[in-house]
Amino acid sequence: MANDDAAVLASVGPRLRELRARRGMTLTRLAEATGISVSTLSRLESGERKPNLELLLPLARAYQVPLDELVGAPPVGDPRVRLKPFKRDDSTIVPLTQHPGGLQAFKMVIDVTRCDPEPRTHEGYEWLYVLSGRLRLVLAEHDIVLKSGEAAEFDTRLPHWFGSTGEAPVEVLSLFGPQGERVHVRAKPRGA
Repeated sequence: MANDDAAVLASVGPRLRELRARRGMTLTRLAEATGISVSTLSRLESGERKPNLELLLPLARAYQVPLDELVGAPPVGDPRVRLKPFKRDDSTIVPLTQHPGGLQAFKMVIDVTRCDPEPRTHEGYEWLYVLSGRLRLVLAEHDIVLKSGEAAEFDTRLPHWFGSTGEAPVEVLSLFGPQGERVHVRAKPRGA
């Protein structure tokens, strides 16, 4: 790892020289734009001076490029979550979180055939957001229909069931806290 860091640092000077040449800038003009002396810029480009943030930040501003581009920082790895959907009853469930325990996120595609309520209870707290379609939610004595863009949250110790209205499939984003963790929404609800 130390060798990788040394190679990245050693490549900064030539990268800066090449960038300046591509922009057709002189050391004098770059010094005026950054407030860094011509001598320091020359030593930085030749590798005689180690790059630091005090030097790189004004250069990034002058060239209007991200700091990563100046340094040639190595990639941090693929940030994509590898989704592994699974089927349960009449639903396709896509876990959006990869860590066990705590708040879990899921995208669910509920088939049109899942429309006969079978309320259940269990520990936890759930937040549902309808992405598309119409979601029927039976919660204790309530029987409501949520449309695209609407959300509901509830304690799962209450008898509950959710599914399709029977008209079409429904896509839902679900956040579930198995220990009763709640989602904190910062936006005001409609009509508030």
